[in-house]
Amino acid sequence: MEGVIGLVNKIQRACTLLGDYGDDRTLPTLWDALPTIVVLGGQSSGKSSVLESIVGRDFLPRGSGIVTRRPLVLQLYKIEPGQQDYAQFLHTGNKKFLDFAMVRSEIQQETDRVTGKTKQISPLPINLSIYSPNVVNLTLVDLPGLTKVAVEGQPESIVQEIEDMVRSYVEKPNCILLAITPANQDVATSDAIKIAREVDPAGERTIGVLTKLDLMDKGTNALDVLEGRSYRLQHPWVGLVNRSQADINKNLDMVVARRKEREFFATSPEYGHLANRMGSEYLAKLLSKHLESVIKARVPAILSLINTSIDELEAEMSYLGRPVAIDASAQLYAILELCRAFDRIFKEHLEGGRPGGDRIYGVFDYQLPAALRKLPLDHHLAMQNVRKVVSEADGYQPHLIAPEQGYRRLIDGALNYFRGPAEASVDAVHFILKELVKKSIGETQELRRYPTLQAEIASAAIEALERFRSDSKKTVLRMVEMESSYLTVDFFRKLPQDADKGGSPISSSADRYTEGHLRRIGSNISSYVGMVSDTLRNTIPKAVVYCQVREAKRCLLDHFYTQLGKKEGHRLSQLLNEDPVLMERRQKCSRRLELYKSARDEIDSTLWGK
Repeated sequence: MEGVIGLVNKIQRACTLLGDYGDDRTLPTLWDALPTIVVLGGQSSGKSSVLESIVGRDFLPRGSGIVTRRPLVLQLYKIEPGQQDYAQFLHTGNKKFLDFAMVRSEIQQETDRVTGKTKQISPLPINLSIYSPNVVNLTLVDLPGLTKVAVEGQPESIVQEIEDMVRSYVEKPNCILLAITPANQDVATSDAIKIAREVDPAGERTIGVLTKLDLMDKGTNALDVLEGRSYRLQHPWVGLVNRSQADINKNLDMVVARRKEREFFATSPEYGHLANRMGSEYLAKLLSKHLESVIKARVPAILSLINTSIDELEAEMSYLGRPVAIDASAQLYAILELCRAFDRIFKEHLEGGRPGGDRIYGVFDYQLPAALRKLPLDHHLAMQNVRKVVSEADGYQPHLIAPEQGYRRLIDGALNYFRGPAEASVDAVHFILKELVKKSIGETQELRRYPTLQAEIASAAIEALERFRSDSKKTVLRMVEMESSYLTVDFFRKLPQDADKGGSPISSSADRYTEGHLRRIGSNISSYVGMVSDTLRNTIPKAVVYCQVREAKRCLLDHFYTQLGKKEGHRLSQLLNEDPVLMERRQKCSRRLELYKSARDEIDSTLWGK
């Protein structure tokens, strides 16, 4: 089953490489779902010696105080017998370290790079993989040793910072705790056991390790702990004999150290009966076997998380869209499709499928009539102004029957006021159409990836709307001018007949300046202007819709399409320049999706032999 453990190592390394480790996604990450062994203990508890015994190599920095100042994610890979051991760091790429003294130096340098050459700590992990025929497949996380006091160069908060870092790992339900306690210390005061008891009160996730058994005072032993009487765990305690400082100074070979450890337990009168489950070699096999069983138990949950994550990532990839094509013709096709998507949404706004188009109706039904009602016609047709215009119309020549020139001048002046509402209607609809263009661009999901193309489409659409506005304004003003250039004669021909029926004959030249006569002139012109107002109220909307709304629906981007056909390949490529944030998001999503699918396939293949 070591293939499953190796697979988990591979997946965890891929998670780390892709930045999935420590991610703040809503769902637990794949890394969190995979069982991991975390090594915890107080300073000088023998953690480094335990790890080196499991690996069979000297590779960890040593010294007084806090030596481990960043988490070390250690992944062990068993390779074929006879092959040379080597190590690789994630931060150094594919570089292989054959000299493990260089591994120690690199750990120290990488630690200093982040924390400086002080006693500070950092939660940013160092990722180290070791390949050897003499290891079992495992992933272990070595954490800074728990401490009770800050040393020189450290803030007082360092004690709590280390504990918080340790808890961030050991509180995860898939974490296996390798609690290291020195045998020459009372287990009741063990920092590792204290934390383990809090996060794993039943002892189901904790494997206790008792180090430095050979350094206990003569006449004492650790049988109460090792046999589970002092502090019981669900898994048996494992005792180790670490290399002495003298052995380390002499560079005692790890093979020799393991042999001496076996001899210690085999010949010990206190621990001889436990020799078959003591020592670093047994611990490594125990961890591997336990990790294997935990992985098998968690496979359904892991696969469920992977499948859920794949569904989410595929939905996100669908939202983000496919990568941009390289071929010029494919790019042109993509741009046209994006333009059509925008145009479709824009038309939906105008035709009622989406809100916004109803505001145009509001211009015609409320704004235009209100503007027509507010025209200063009463002032224009006031008695004083009518008298002034009529008296000035014929100069020194008195009008014979009716003041025709006065009529015409008063009508021209009144109709000239209609230019304002006509132009205002055109501008109001233009403003609404511009807003709908911007709104439609924002609602076109496919366009969100391409800010440059968004800007180009917006610019082209606004330019087209400006042309439509210009045409529309010319048309409505021409309609006003047409009303001024040719009056409806029948309207005025009926006036004498209406006057006769009402008993009020046309006044002679003698009473041309009387108040009654001038009032009738103002009344007649007011009636005519009212008729024109009703006409324009109906025809201005028709002209605006024809020249602006209809054209916007029909050919908003036609000029842009023509220009697209003339662009060279590099210009098309520039139009499809994506938002860098979205590009990075898609790349990360794509890599994570590839990882999750690969993990699912490999788990299926490894477990079920597919």
